[in-house]
Amino acid sequence: MIGEPVDAMHPRLLVSRFDACFRFYDAVLPPLTGARLARGTEAGPYASWDIGSEGAVTLLDRATMASIAGTAGLPSVVPHQDAGMLVSRVADVAEGYSLCLAHGAAPVAPPAARPEWGPTTRTAHVRDPEGYLWELQSY
Repeated sequence: MIGEPVDAMHPRLLVSRFDACFRFYDAVLPPLTGARLARGTEAGPYASWDIGSEGAVTLLDRATMASIAGTAGLPSVVPHQDAGMLVSRVADVAEGYSLCLAHGAAPVAPPAARPEWGPTTRTAHVRDPEGYLWELQSY
């Protein structure tokens, strides 16, 4: 390893609707995952939530990242299917699903038993205000 690791790995979501995404994650991450706001505000362009001393999720304004990476002139391409998703283990899938919907998530798949994944596994799927897919699961 090079130097001391700070965070093992965490998702950074590049978003166009920073304020809406900030409000959503700031409302749902603490009760669902225990993550707390570590840096940033609704004004952006960056915010992060940590669990303990480890990074959990960060948001970065999409235009800011495009400027940094020199890709501002490239077209935005929306995939037909998701290329990835967030997954969080939660205490109660139905409560988590309701909490997310109350704070602006779009429903994808309501809470359901998934016995093929494990005898007590339950999942629900939502999309955050930017459209990122998020699976809530319990087992």
